[in-house]
Amino acid sequence: MNVDHILTSLNQHGVSYLLIGGVNFLLRHAPVLTFDIDIWIKDTEDNRRCAERALADLDAAWGVADADWGPVIEKQPGWLDRQGVFCLNSPHGAIDVFRTVAGLSDWRQSRDQAIEERTAGGVAYRGISDEDMLRCQYALDETQRKSERIRALEAAIGEHKRDD
Repeated sequence: MNVDHILTSLNQHGVSYLLIGGVNFLLRHAPVLTFDIDIWIKDTEDNRRCAERALADLDAAWGVADADWGPVIEKQPGWLDRQGVFCLNSPHGAIDVFRTVAGLSDWRQSRDQAIEERTAGGVAYRGISDEDMLRCQYALDETQRKSERIRALEAAIGEHKRDD
């Protein structure tokens, strides 16, 4: 997976997004096995069009069903309006796009609390805060929660509070 290339495309197209999920945890805390990059986009019409262009540049593919699976560059503008979560494939890695995220209700508030970082390759991104990552974990069904991740996040949040 080429995280830098994916984030660069999102940045170049002016997509308002927050990095969530395993890659966000990996870049900020500890190496974890993850097979995709998860992004939460600001859910406005203009931003969805920016995201569609970025995903087209990444040669991403998606479809509602096998019969219409194909490159998103061939889809009509507005295809990101169809549902709340999209799982796409690209030559650079699998990409999950969320319009809403369980446990988080306000994109702008999460953005204001997000951490501005750079990857090891120097690509800028915003990742949701440790507190928001923890809210996401607790919003999952108990069988889907990642206990090691919860412990690491709780420890990091405790350190932040001691530092303040």
